[in-house]
Amino acid sequence: MFGLGTTELILILVIVMVLFGAKKLPALGEGLAKGIRSFRTNIAMDDKETKDEKTSKIEEEDKKSS
Repeated sequence: MFGLGTTELILILVIVMVLFGAKKLPALGEGLAKGIRSFRTNIAMDDKETKDEKTSKIEEEDKKSS
């Protein structure tokens, strides 16, 4: 995963715990999860809108050629 081994991940987690403290980690995790969820939702909606636009353009072209 991104060229990081177990040792590097553990070191990063220890540094994060020292910087933010154990009490704030759940809030950080929750915020990160919400951000990722929002990002995924926006990507899915954009993808759907793009497909809808392409479909409508194809349907318009079919009507014009008929």
